[in-house]
Amino acid sequence: MAAPEITPENTSENSKVALIVGAGDAIGSAIARKFAEEGLTVCAARRNGDKLNPLIDDLRQQGHQAYAFSCDARKEDQVEDLFKQIETNIGAIDLVVFNIGANVPMSILDTSSQKFFKIWEMACFSGFLTGREAARYMTPRGQGSIIFTGATASVRGSAGFAAFASAKHGLRALAQSMARELGPKNIHVAHVVIDAAVDTQWILDNVPRAKELKQEDGIVLPDDLADNYVHLYQQPRNAWTFELDIRPWAERW
Repeated sequence: MAAPEITPENTSENSKVALIVGAGDAIGSAIARKFAEEGLTVCAARRNGDKLNPLIDDLRQQGHQAYAFSCDARKEDQVEDLFKQIETNIGAIDLVVFNIGANVPMSILDTSSQKFFKIWEMACFSGFLTGREAARYMTPRGQGSIIFTGATASVRGSAGFAAFASAKHGLRALAQSMARELGPKNIHVAHVVIDAAVDTQWILDNVPRAKELKQEDGIVLPDDLADNYVHLYQQPRNAWTFELDIRPWAERW
């Protein structure tokens, strides 16, 4: 795992730390930006951490505290090391967002055991590793928030998405169990069901009428989606939400 440059100029003892696991170019980066704007120190992690350099450079130029990490969230030792590095060198993690997708459509007839297992590793098992490590650090402090990103597949197994749906169903069940166990310990666990296409280059290139749908507010914008994560994080504990179900006004459900 690549260690970020940590200097007195870009650290703060008073700033709370947000860790975004699966900080991709769309949703993950938008979430990172929103929490940086809220004053949190942002630690962004993805398998190839070098791809985060433009995001981190931009955030730092705006005066925010931000760091990039390379981490394969399917690997237990790398996840453990990620948390240890941040807790030791940057600060106490107050928020963890798990945002790894693995949305790979394929017929059940073409789904090999290897493909099924890899999708489960990415979308479910890595969520377990991330959530468990977050809980291990947050529980002794008696506070923290853990947010899992879900999808339509979290609640409905569509044709051609057996592997992805099984993984996302599992992630949702994991989140439910963690919420019931950790809520009484003052740790807010939440699950976000994104039941729609999100504005990415892949969607624009592959979804019919994507540009028109975007103009009609028919596609979720990452920045607007990220606002919901901030809302969940800022909720008072007397009115915590476990699950948010998000879709554009015109999306069928």
